[in-house]
Amino acid sequence: MVDLDWKTKMISSEMQNRSPRLSNKLQISIPTPQVRVTELSAASDSACSAYENYLRLPELKKLWSSKEFPGWEAESILKPAFMGLEITFRFISTVLSDPRPYANRREWKRRLEALATSEIEVIALLCEDVETRGAIPIVDLTSSDGVLARENSSAEVWKMSSETTVVNRVSETSLLPRLATWHKSEEIAKKILYSIEREMQGIPFTFGLGEPNLAGKPSLNYDLICKPTELHALKKCPSENLDLHNLENQTLYATHQILESWICVSKQILERILSEIDNRSFENASSDCWILEKVWKLLKEIEDLHLLMDPDDFLRLKNRLSIKAVSESDFFCFRSRELVEITKSSKDLKHKVPTILDVEVDPKGGPRIQEAAMKLYRRRGEFVKIHLLQAMQAVEMAMKSFYFSYKQLVTIVMGSLEAMGNRAFVHADSGDLLGQIYLEPTYFPSLDAAKTFLDDFWGHERGRYSS
Repeated sequence: MVDLDWKTKMISSEMQNRSPRLSNKLQISIPTPQVRVTELSAASDSACSAYENYLRLPELKKLWSSKEFPGWEAESILKPAFMGLEITFRFISTVLSDPRPYANRREWKRRLEALATSEIEVIALLCEDVETRGAIPIVDLTSSDGVLARENSSAEVWKMSSETTVVNRVSETSLLPRLATWHKSEEIAKKILYSIEREMQGIPFTFGLGEPNLAGKPSLNYDLICKPTELHALKKCPSENLDLHNLENQTLYATHQILESWICVSKQILERILSEIDNRSFENASSDCWILEKVWKLLKEIEDLHLLMDPDDFLRLKNRLSIKAVSESDFFCFRSRELVEITKSSKDLKHKVPTILDVEVDPKGGPRIQEAAMKLYRRRGEFVKIHLLQAMQAVEMAMKSFYFSYKQLVTIVMGSLEAMGNRAFVHADSGDLLGQIYLEPTYFPSLDAAKTFLDDFWGHERGRYSS
């Protein structure tokens, strides 16, 4: 358990040693949250394996991890991101093809359009990386001198004016260009294409999915990066062989394939953040932390799609698939080993604070880190470090918000008994892992103590000068 009592002692010691004049007037009390913290772990091996086989994760991981572009360092990050986006396109097709008269198509369209837009925003942020630009697979149509093949060409020529001609390459295997030609999905597809155009402003290439591309920029080799044909070959869920006759099976399947794709992105971003901090590239680490915060929010947005599933169909499917929490550690989210891993890694960013502040942890529990943080905040000479620390705390907030929202989601979708791990009674020491995650004390106690002291100090100064 994290003990925060030491922060009060640190602040008291700081005042006595450095400012006796304030020690009699300035009183700071930081309450200690009474939360029993249990080590986070994935569900049982059998439950995790069943979850992975249901989603065909081993096959998906092969696509995510394939290395085909040796000079492209961001391949391991952007490849699963593009695949998550492409599965979203397939999900749109599935939802709009749903024959059930009681399906909430209007809200599904809104939610999936918003999800695709959020994914595109994160991908665009990742594409801003200077290192990415030099090696990312690009199809530059200018090399063909403007001559296009007569047959099987995936390029379009747009006449913008008498002097301007734009050559725009369109993916041959992505579902988005096809959605743009189907009357049921034409509207949502066009909105997504405009989102791509907007988010890729200022980036010297574009996706190549049929977006306007008014700047005439070269396109990504989307088909080579994303491999839509191989990806959509995994659209059939293994449980379909059970003759479930339940259309929510495809909804659940697609939702969690998208979720796992972005969990893979998070894992790769976390590894890059740790490397950047070790190499003292704090500006890049700060940028990646802010992107990681957005990905945690994106994961919440994906999970919220469960709210639109038909209650009767979903609960019938849940029981056919034996999705039931028999304990607090067996929630469906904990069956994702990778989600548990990125949760631990996000939490462990706290161990990099001494490296960022150039101090060593005092083995006696002294206020070295707190003092260094206070100096950093006051002087602002190394503002890049402040940005990084702020971003790391934003990651903590986004991660805890994800689990808080997930607890409410389980209650709404499956009922309160499922949210309590199928225990009839819950008390304060019952070991609710979801509750522990978002109620756990801050991962950055020294930064918390530094800000608490500075806040009270400036409050005291204001009172002194106004009296």
